[in-house]
Amino acid sequence: MDPIGDMIVVMKNGGDSRKESVIFPHSKLKLAILEVLQKNGYVKSFSKKGKKIAKWIEVELAYDNDGASRIHGVDRVSKTSKRVYTKSKDLRSVKSGFGSLIISTPKGIMTDKMAKVANVGGEALFKIW
Repeated sequence: MDPIGDMIVVMKNGGDSRKESVIFPHSKLKLAILEVLQKNGYVKSFSKKGKKIAKWIEVELAYDNDGASRIHGVDRVSKTSKRVYTKSKDLRSVKSGFGSLIISTPKGIMTDKMAKVANVGGEALFKIW
């Protein structure tokens, strides 16, 4: 029932089981989130597959030099039952700066560091480290 939660858990579980890539249903929000995750090195690449109704997103997962997944953990902050909003001045680092908080802002999907620089707040979607 929670498409963003499903997406991040599929990516984490795929990384834990050493899969090269994972797939899930297409949406514009997921593509925007994946662009931010790719810029921060959590995923290697992603691409849209299929046509019209049957669209999928294939994500190639990123791994360290020693073979460990770049995604060590995820935590869904804002859920369908309870939305969590944050101001730019209330943003705190995730895992002492080793993780990121993904935020949906009026200027698009951003990490906590990008939102702090742009001085915008929004809905806190999830934490990733």
